[in-house]
Amino acid sequence: MIASKNLLCALILALIICPNSWAQNSATVALPRSTPEAQGISSAAIQAFIEAADKEINTMHSFMLVRHGQVIAECWWQPQTAETQHVLWSLSKSFTSTAVGLAVAEGKLSVEDPVLKFFPELAPAEPSENLKAMKVKDLLTMSTGHDKEPRATAIQTEPWVKTFLAHPVVHKPGTKFVYNSQATYMQSAIVQKVTGKTVLEYLQPRLFEPLGIKNPTWDKSPQGVSIGGWGLFIKTEDIAKFGQLYLQKGKWNGKQLIPQDWVEVATSKQVENGPKPNSDWGQGYGYQFWKSRYGAYRGDGKDGQFCIVLPEQDAVIAITANTGNMQAQLNLVWDKLLPAFKAQALSENKSDHEKLLQALKSLKVRDPAPKK
Repeated sequence: MIASKNLLCALILALIICPNSWAQNSATVALPRSTPEAQGISSAAIQAFIEAADKEINTMHSFMLVRHGQVIAECWWQPQTAETQHVLWSLSKSFTSTAVGLAVAEGKLSVEDPVLKFFPELAPAEPSENLKAMKVKDLLTMSTGHDKEPRATAIQTEPWVKTFLAHPVVHKPGTKFVYNSQATYMQSAIVQKVTGKTVLEYLQPRLFEPLGIKNPTWDKSPQGVSIGGWGLFIKTEDIAKFGQLYLQKGKWNGKQLIPQDWVEVATSKQVENGPKPNSDWGQGYGYQFWKSRYGAYRGDGKDGQFCIVLPEQDAVIAITANTGNMQAQLNLVWDKLLPAFKAQALSENKSDHEKLLQALKSLKVRDPAPKK
């Protein structure tokens, strides 16, 4: 829930008693909290978004809004809680891309490396010219040259990497966007090959620990490789921290965790996937990040998991859900929240803030619709 009066008092008391300790720990343990008005958005606008989402999206699980590095709104639909580790589905991909970027920065690989370089023992006996031409960059941009996504299952005996490499590459890599979760698995497998650690293990000291993301879990393939394209479980605030790190160009608590040039490339349009002017799935694709309308970019996952970064508004939005209409979620962000961002702080409105707090107390996950 949005910080209660008691929590706000506790934060103020912590600042008074030990300001240096709070400044040091707030970046690694929890994001700092503030009121909506102090960061230039009205409580009434946030309430309008929450009420519309509760009514129109079946079903929301959590929401967190960060502005100028401060959490100004947070809520969970019961029985979800702040401590719930939520499945990210394909939002996991953005974390895998980050691992690739870190491995590149450490000189372990290059985005120009051919994919076959890492797995010669699992390649077809006579690989096609298109397969030979496929690069790590093509995995990142989902432009591998496949006509459709390769499929691998938990019960198959053949290694997932071998299944991927055996799949026909009918187009020249880099020329055609086709959504491809197995291409993300290949990124994870490559990171593991060059570092000797799973992506989960590799990111632990480089990303998760510095951000204060505790006990993340990541499902593995039968070969013991973090799945990469899905399977990561973290909390809502952890999603918000990840978005804030990217908003800050990879810098956290005074330290450059991710190279700034990687952040800029990964979140820029690298491949065309449109044009679809009214869709947030037709604005271009980066390195496992989607470009969005209104100058935003995001990581997202099945059923409505979002990490939305709005550089022009200096804001991050984290959402978890279980819905079949992800565009409707984004439309509510653009319709209800985007116009509400103001450049300057607003006058505190105690009445509107109290109404917002009251609205958040009764949020519950809807019961499934009765079967006819």
